[in-house]
Amino acid sequence: KPTITGISPSTIGNTATDVVITGTGYGSTGIPNVEIINSNGVISYPNTIVRNSSTQITINVTISTDASFFLRIEREDGLAVRSSTAILTTSDAPVISTTAGSLGSFGKGTTISIQLAGTGDSSLTWSATGTFPTGISMNTSGLISGTESSSITNATTYSNLAVTLTDAEGQTTSKTFSITITVYTGSTGGGQF
Repeated sequence: KPTITGISPSTIGNTATDVVITGTGYGSTGIPNVEIINSNGVISYPNTIVRNSSTQITINVTISTDASFFLRIEREDGLAVRSSTAILTTSDAPVISTTAGSLGSFGKGTTISIQLAGTGDSSLTWSATGTFPTGISMNTSGLISGTESSSITNATTYSNLAVTLTDAEGQTTSKTFSITITVYTGSTGGGQF
């Protein structure tokens, strides 16, 4: 009868994703039936099933419910196997909770520290594209910091800072931000005291 020795990836998002199941006894002809079984007993089926070989099946899965699932594989001759544990997990994409748009105005030469906020159901990594003010950068924890050190002479807005939050399943979400650096030019004028 068939066996299941592993799947890749074992955690997926809520969008159509290919999952490779490895094991033995998947046969040399025909397409095995694959069931995705929630712990509450509800059964879902893959969008597509491809038997790559007698030791590998690729399924395309779309599951909107966040949960862990058992897999059951049944060959055309009726021999079947069900995973002993829930080996496939689905999860939501991460969310950036910091409002898009301006992150504020800061004076030339000042030290800046802005912590972006986001949530997800697995480990998260921040990244950014675009031009930050000179001396300012963002780390993988979403902290934008540094001491502004440009030679600008007029107020400058650094827009189109595209920030992406990525979770352990490779799901992403993005928002665009801006930072304005102001320049104090002093004041002129006469007056007597």
